[in-house]
Amino acid sequence: MKKYVYFFGEGDASMKMLLGGKGANLAEMTRIGLPVPPGFTINTEACHHYYKNNETWPEGLEEEVKKNLVELEKKSQKKFGDPVNPLLVSVRSGAPASMPGMMDTVLNLGLNESSLQGLIKLTGNERFALDCYRRFIQMFGDVVMGVDHDKYEEILSDVKKQVGARLDTDLTAENLKVVISRYKELYKKVTGEDFPQEPFNQLKKSINAVFSSWNNKRAITYRKINKIPESWGTAVNVQMMAFGNMGNDSGTGVGFTRNPSTGIKEFYGEYLVNAQGEDVVAGIRTPKAIKDMGQDLPAAFEDLKKIYSILEEHYRDMQDFEFTIEKGKLYMLQTRTGKRTTQAAIKIAVDMVSEGLIDKKTAVKRIDPASLNQLLHPQIDRSVSLKVIAKGLPASPGAASGKVYFDADDAERVANEGTKVILVRPETTPDDIHGVVAAQGVLTSRGGMTSHAAVVARGMGKPCVAGCEAVAIDLDKKQFQVNSLVVKEGDFISIDGGKGEVILGQAKTIPPQLSDDFQKLLGWADSIRKLGVRANADTPNDARKAIEFGAEGIGLCRTEHMFMAPDRLPAVQEMIMAQNVEERKKALAKIEPMQKGDFKEIFKVMEGKPVTVRLIDPPLHEFLPKLEDLLVEVTTLRVKGISGPELEEKEKMLKIVRGLHETNPMLGLRGCRLGIVYPEIVEMQVRAIIDAACELDKEGVKVLPEIMIPLVGHQNEIKIQKEILEKIAKETLDRHQSKVQYKFGTMIEIPRAAIVADQIAEYAEFFSFGTNDLTQMTFGYSRDDAEGKFLFFYEENGILPEDPFQSIDLDGVGELMKMGVQKGRQVRPDLKCGICGEHGGDPNSVIFCHTIGLNYVSCSPFRVPLARLAAAHAVIEDEGKVRDTSKFDK
Repeated sequence: MKKYVYFFGEGDASMKMLLGGKGANLAEMTRIGLPVPPGFTINTEACHHYYKNNETWPEGLEEEVKKNLVELEKKSQKKFGDPVNPLLVSVRSGAPASMPGMMDTVLNLGLNESSLQGLIKLTGNERFALDCYRRFIQMFGDVVMGVDHDKYEEILSDVKKQVGARLDTDLTAENLKVVISRYKELYKKVTGEDFPQEPFNQLKKSINAVFSSWNNKRAITYRKINKIPESWGTAVNVQMMAFGNMGNDSGTGVGFTRNPSTGIKEFYGEYLVNAQGEDVVAGIRTPKAIKDMGQDLPAAFEDLKKIYSILEEHYRDMQDFEFTIEKGKLYMLQTRTGKRTTQAAIKIAVDMVSEGLIDKKTAVKRIDPASLNQLLHPQIDRSVSLKVIAKGLPASPGAASGKVYFDADDAERVANEGTKVILVRPETTPDDIHGVVAAQGVLTSRGGMTSHAAVVARGMGKPCVAGCEAVAIDLDKKQFQVNSLVVKEGDFISIDGGKGEVILGQAKTIPPQLSDDFQKLLGWADSIRKLGVRANADTPNDARKAIEFGAEGIGLCRTEHMFMAPDRLPAVQEMIMAQNVEERKKALAKIEPMQKGDFKEIFKVMEGKPVTVRLIDPPLHEFLPKLEDLLVEVTTLRVKGISGPELEEKEKMLKIVRGLHETNPMLGLRGCRLGIVYPEIVEMQVRAIIDAACELDKEGVKVLPEIMIPLVGHQNEIKIQKEILEKIAKETLDRHQSKVQYKFGTMIEIPRAAIVADQIAEYAEFFSFGTNDLTQMTFGYSRDDAEGKFLFFYEENGILPEDPFQSIDLDGVGELMKMGVQKGRQVRPDLKCGICGEHGGDPNSVIFCHTIGLNYVSCSPFRVPLARLAAAHAVIEDEGKVRDTSKFDK
């Protein structure tokens, strides 16, 4: 019969897909001799069966659970449900991927009226036993039976208020009896039944609840954000309870082997004396720093310090662990690869190479390319005056400004309307995940560096200030107060997650500074990757930024962007409104020196590096006023009776705009079609490019221009354009008596071009895939309309796996690209192929580009580091270490 249950130690860390991350690591820690309370794991296959078979257990699972309970009783020397020596267990989820706080947990399971008395006698501590029971009733009611957690909290707060207790730990045994009695009344009122007393019934219902939590709202949201497949399911861990709430010689905590915000190697984490694990992450009590634990629990702290070293030596990565101390004895409850900021991840990876724990390739592979966007987050500009109104814990770095909102639903709604939001809560819970996603940053008045808000914000790269006790939040009035200052919902604040500061108003931000470790890691990536990385840059400033981020050239310089400047637009409009070729050339003569000047500056910045210049692409009407606006202006002038030159000029413009108006401009007179109909425009551009290159060449500046003819769909289009433009280029070279080398190529952005790439390659010396338009034309989607109307719905409902404008559609667009490369190189083996669409900055798309043999990717300057790292990942994965290549090998 199939095996569904594994006792701790039967498995190991490699079995995450079967045992979940928590179960696999509990097995691994047991195997290497760490003090882990015994227990067993119900594997993910049982979860799959549960969902496929109307929430029923697979055959034999109940017998396996009972058999392992007997083994647990032997290991613990206690009996499940026994009135004399009761065994209590925790029931926790554990998916293959870390999902902190997203699924449910039940603690102290096995308690009932009978075993409660046994626990009291066994420990001689009535208050402790009653505290365990009230926690169990609350968690079981909430997680298993759907009794509102807040209703329990209201009862607890009410009793504390009545007896004058500030903290939960201030409640006496008699107080707790009142709490338990009222908890049971609430349970019966909501469920219609008494609180269950039979322990195995409690256990079975709790296991079902943990399985079911795989599909709760917050877990689904988290999976979507982190691209965790729904098919993975969760394992369930049943473990002997270790009690951190037995008095001042007991406690619980969460630790990291390095600082997850900065990466510094230090004792990092938090603990609470006389508490259970949920107390630390829930933010109900403000915990203490783990480095100070030696003062309260010295022997346990010494043991914990040894475990820090053991964990890193064994796992060779920063670990995030949970522990409990029961009557001075340390127990390890969990370890997992710790979530960290990108800044910390880079420092940890570089330091671990220095320490000999990992090699450079492993260090590079550990940094998620997409996460590098975190490093480009703005920082608060400290050179201007700031009104810092409060200070909390620097829980997740970065800076953000937004309007204050106190409810996750409201934050999500307002953010979806385009407003930047800071979510402000006493503490966040997993149910607030959608609000955290929508917000620019998070501020909490309670909780510590390992609270839910801190961990989730760090994982998302959002700034977070936690435990800011000076912020007194009134959820009913939707405001918070710091001393006499009141900040209401909708007011602007800024937060600095690196310093823990709350700032009134919208603070000015500045670009971040990139660390030496960051540059070192990218240097290692460069030594590994084979794919070139260029930048899309239209101005000298863009070009300088591209060089700063390590670009090896420009893969797309859009010449029409140079036309938009206010001092140039009149000349461009004059050119468009020209009645004949002579008039048009006269206007172009005014534009040409401007274009040449731009090219000279860009070429100079990119000295010795290739620069791909795309000739004019958009239709001409984009440089003129909108038809609707002109109609309004002309009508207004006529109604007011205004005539003369002003009206005549507007009417002339209106006539031209009407003449240029197209039903579908994207498929109209643009790109090479425009160059063929009005060759004088592109002739001017090529003359400006070659002029600029020749002048710089005389100055000793090496220039490598590549001239790209856009929107070619038929070989005759590039043939005609190249013949005309080649003549202009040669005439210009002869005039300068120069031998500057240049190339003519095309942008592959029409599906037909990819299909007949062998014909087009007869005339093109390079291909650059314009994947934005290629995606639009392959799917038949207008990007602007699709993203606003239905793409989100398609993703939400599984019609498309992801937005094809964010990551290359491998089955359609990807196949066209592969065909284009193969057919083009059949005719021209040395054909240089690249990509210049926005996909050039998407990690998965970069890996695909490497796989089909492109020479380079080009993306925005700020995404160049991401592309450099992703290109290195592609090589490492090709070496067979990680990657399943089946999705690319079609």
